[in-house]
Amino acid sequence: MGVGIGLAAVGRPAYINSGRAADLGEHRDVEDLRARTSAVLDAAYAAGVRYLDAARSYGRAEEFLAGWLAAHPEVDDVVVGSKWGYRYVGGWRLDAPVHEVKDHSLAAFTDQLAETAALLGPRLRVYHVHSATLDTGVLDDPELHKALAGLRDRGIRVGISTSGPAQADAVRRALEVQVGGAPLFTSIQSTWNLLEPSVGPALAEAAAHGAWVIVKEAVANGRLAPGEPDTSPGAAKFADRLGVPLDQLAIAAALAQPWAWCVLSGAVDPAQVASNAAATAVQLPPDVLAEVAGLAEEPAAYWSARGTRAWS
Repeated sequence: MGVGIGLAAVGRPAYINSGRAADLGEHRDVEDLRARTSAVLDAAYAAGVRYLDAARSYGRAEEFLAGWLAAHPEVDDVVVGSKWGYRYVGGWRLDAPVHEVKDHSLAAFTDQLAETAALLGPRLRVYHVHSATLDTGVLDDPELHKALAGLRDRGIRVGISTSGPAQADAVRRALEVQVGGAPLFTSIQSTWNLLEPSVGPALAEAAAHGAWVIVKEAVANGRLAPGEPDTSPGAAKFADRLGVPLDQLAIAAALAQPWAWCVLSGAVDPAQVASNAAATAVQLPPDVLAEVAGLAEEPAAYWSARGTRAWS
C-alpha cells in the first residue's frame, strides 16, 4: 500500500504537531479546514496515496473526508479507515482545556459506529479501536468483541490503534482475541518511528499473523520533519549527511520495515504531501538502517515528552 494520509492534523483546529502556527496560521474555522482537507486529499490521491485515515475524535475529519469522496465519485480505488473510542470535545477552540475524551465501552462503540456509518457508509473498510490499551478493558470485553465481530463478518476489517510505551503489550493481546474461531483484530495501527521503534517486534508478529500493519507518527509529531522548532538535531544531521530531506528519511525508514503495510503521512498542505509521498523513492540500504537505529530514545522518556506537548 505504501504511504497513506491521516487527517488528525487537518480535521480540527488544535493538535500536538509542531509548527502549526506557521502551517495553519489563523485560518482554522470549519470552512478553512474543510478546504485544506480537500487540498490535502487531492494532492495525496495525485501522488498515489490510496489509504485514507480518519477518526471520530479528529474533529470533523470524517465529515470532510465524506464530502471529498462525494465530490469525487470517480475515486473507487481507495481504502478508507476510521477509529472509534475517543470523542472530540474541544468545541473548535485552540484553548479548550480538554480536546478529546476516551471511552471504550460497548455503548460508545454503538453510538460512534452509527455516526461513522452515517458519514462514510459503504466506503468504510477498516475500523480501529482508538488507542487500545490493556487497562481500558477493551481487549477483554466479550460483549464488545461480539459486536465488533458483527462488523468483521460484514467485511469490514476490525483493528486497534496503539500509543504509549506499552504498545507491544496491546498488540500481542489483540492478536490473541478470537470470536467464532477466527481472529477479531486484523489491522494494527501503531506509532513507530526512528526515535521510538520499540513496538517493531510486536508489529512483525502481527504481520506474520496476517494483520495489516499501519505506521502512524512516522515523523514523530514534527520531531522528524525539517525546519520545525523541536526537530531532532541528531536526525537532522543524519539526513543532511545522506542528502535526504528529514521527513523522507523518517518515512522511508518506516517503509523499509518488512512488516509495514502502510505508513501514514500527517501532512497539512500539498507541499508536505508531495515531500512525504516522495519517500517511496528513497531506498535505505541495510547498513544505513542499522546506523540510523542509533537515534532511538528510551520509550518511557519519549512518551513522557510527547505527553507534555501542547495542543496548538
